Amino acid sequence: MDKYQQILKAYWGYDDFRGIQREIIESICAKRDTLGLMPTGGGKSVTFQVPALSMSGVCLVITPLIALMKDQVDHLRQRGIKAAAIYSGMMHADVITTLENAIFGGVKILYVSPERLSSELFRKKLSHMDVSFITVDEAHCISQWGYDFRPSYLKISDIRSIKPDAPILALTATATPRVVDDIQDRLGFKQKNVFRMSFERSNLAYIVMKNSDKLHTTLRLLDEVDGPAIIYVRSRKRTKETAKALCDSGIKATFYNAGLESSVRDARQKDWQEDRVRVMVATNAFGMGIDKADVRQVIHLDSPDSPEAYFQEAGRAGRDGLPSRAVLLYDGNDRAKLIRRVSETFPDKDFIRTVYEHLAYFYQIAMGSGAGCRFEFNIDKFCLYFRHFPIQVNSALNILARAGYIDYENERDNMSQLTMLLGRDDLYMLNSLNDDESNVVTALLRNYGGLFSDYCYIDESLIAMQTGIKREAVYDVLKKLSMKRILHFIPRKMIPHIRYAQRREEADRLIFSREVYDDRKQEYMERINAMINYAENDDVCRSRQLLRYFGEKRSTDCGVCDVCKSHSKSGTGEAAIAAAKEAIATILNDGGRHPITEIMNIKQDLNAVKEALEFMISEEQVIVRDGMITSAPANH
Repeated sequence: MDKYQQILKAYWGYDDFRGIQREIIESICAKRDTLGLMPTGGGKSVTFQVPALSMSGVCLVITPLIALMKDQVDHLRQRGIKAAAIYSGMMHADVITTLENAIFGGVKILYVSPERLSSELFRKKLSHMDVSFITVDEAHCISQWGYDFRPSYLKISDIRSIKPDAPILALTATATPRVVDDIQDRLGFKQKNVFRMSFERSNLAYIVMKNSDKLHTTLRLLDEVDGPAIIYVRSRKRTKETAKALCDSGIKATFYNAGLESSVRDARQKDWQEDRVRVMVATNAFGMGIDKADVRQVIHLDSPDSPEAYFQEAGRAGRDGLPSRAVLLYDGNDRAKLIRRVSETFPDKDFIRTVYEHLAYFYQIAMGSGAGCRFEFNIDKFCLYFRHFPIQVNSALNILARAGYIDYENERDNMSQLTMLLGRDDLYMLNSLNDDESNVVTALLRNYGGLFSDYCYIDESLIAMQTGIKREAVYDVLKKLSMKRILHFIPRKMIPHIRYAQRREEADRLIFSREVYDDRKQEYMERINAMINYAENDDVCRSRQLLRYFGEKRSTDCGVCDVCKSHSKSGTGEAAIAAAKEAIATILNDGGRHPITEIMNIKQDLNAVKEALEFMISEEQVIVRDGMITSAPANH
């Protein structure tokens, strides 16, 4: 084994790398700016975690996903790897401690959100760090042509001036050829350097079903295929309604959206990951970084607005390599809904100017003033007062932010707050607290001053660590103490904020450049049309359509999507299945473990391979675990 394999084996237990992992690792370790295109489940994290351990210094990982950040740090620490994260909501002292640990060698992999890059404190501490390389996860967010463009990502290229010798590793699961070029330009790649892993998922059947009774169809789909499932819908309200309908039909389901308290989201995600509930009904707020390989179905009741978003969400099915399916339910109204999203996402410029003016009235900002002023933003109250629709207002504010007039943080994660209602002496005289309640109160008093005079921000994870109680249990204890009127607890929640980036201007003098408005609107329309074409094109293999969109050609049809099935009148023959079983057995005759992808790519009819594999698994002739397959022992 070379040093990279030794690290992989020592910390992750794998004998060798998959796909293009090794090429990416060797490229970044050679100090070359590198872009890796790897579909969901392709093993992106290994491509920066292994080189981080093989090189001196700290690897800086920029990712917008706080939940993923925390999850990866926990997993790395369990493996004995020095990892840490800095994210919104941390106490200032903890941020400083973490940064100084990174400077003095106490951190090997440091995760940060892109918003952190503009912090003066962070930039100052970064200048003293020995940075091995910089990883940019979800790198499509930096491209104005990407489906999920985020202005905060533009700050990434700025930090290259602080660390000019640190190469950049950019990673994404979804990028068209145009976005691939834009990512490299915006990150200041010294030369073009791209490694592509095929987006083809041979174990995944892409299906479009045209049916107006989507709930009935969903129930039938869940009845046909056992195992965990994700159902994506467009609105928060619909997550709850759909989950209730499934539960009423006897299916264990729960729902997830950004409007739920973080502790509730965490608990529901855990219930689903540990198979206490079978189906997760969610908005697109759910799924990024979810490490659950055995999802058998992803069903979309509402169409996403881009093939990139659909491909990423659908790709959460079948990450263990076993046959799975991604189903888009599409009816006569969906085309009109998709087209309407263009005007909702890019309202008229006059409407944007009106919202800007109403915002000034809302906060009583005089002409020529307001620069730097920051406010909490209650969108429901604003829309009620000025008779606007929330979706269009949200879009108008995003465009105003891109144009540089305001900063709009529409998903700011505010920390929990707490104040004591009883005096210190009264608190010590209480005899009614149980052990958990007493321990939580003690930890609060030990860590936070001023609780008896005002609200203080608190970190439930810190209290959990010090008391030995799970974070969910800490949340429950605080709620109970609040009900007992011992303290008042305000759970963390998402509160939008608006900051005036410059003084208030005359509305008719606002300028929206082509890059901010017209070009992005045109690009969005093209993605909407591509999604409509995918759903309505019943002549070309679904997998071919998706691969072609991402600039990749497929030599054969997939054989398992709805289009291919409709073209094939006859079913898979017994002779083909028998031949596939024999081919699988021949590969496994050496007694070793093989990647499941090796089986799926044997030169046999794909339908026959899938049916043969399902049979051999059900008959316990083979064992599939962690994406690998081996023959079952004779006495199994």
